[in-house]
Amino acid sequence: MDLIFRQAQHSDLRDIARLLADDLLGASRDGDQYLDSYAEALTAVQAQTGNSIIVATLDERIVGMLQLTLIPGLSRGGMLRAQVESVRVAAEHRGRGIGRILFEYAIQQARDAGAGLLQLTTDKRRADAVRFYESLGFSASHEGMKLNL
Repeated sequence: MDLIFRQAQHSDLRDIARLLADDLLGASRDGDQYLDSYAEALTAVQAQTGNSIIVATLDERIVGMLQLTLIPGLSRGGMLRAQVESVRVAAEHRGRGIGRILFEYAIQQARDAGAGLLQLTTDKRRADAVRFYESLGFSASHEGMKLNL
């Protein structure tokens, strides 16, 4: 499979909106109606060192994405950690290994940046995602918590 990985551009936002809304949970909270907000967010991500939206393309079409953020910290001896969020693979391409290849790329990017830990959270209602992350070697070592503001 000839996947190409690159940084997201503003011209990708319609395709990104489609991916974000392309599941049961995302359909209720993402989509084209947020294009202006996505544009502002992408500008902010692009301006921040160590923060990126990575898209995976196949035949010049976006088929997957994730956000990779490097987080400097004091704990664990000042270890740099990486956070992955907004993981999506287009429904018509799921089950073909794209998510695994996308994660292998993100893991290597994190290693190359010097990160000693890659972390993520996933919604408990996404049982398939939990199994997928476990197959990549992730373990549910912590309980994630969120506070809506």
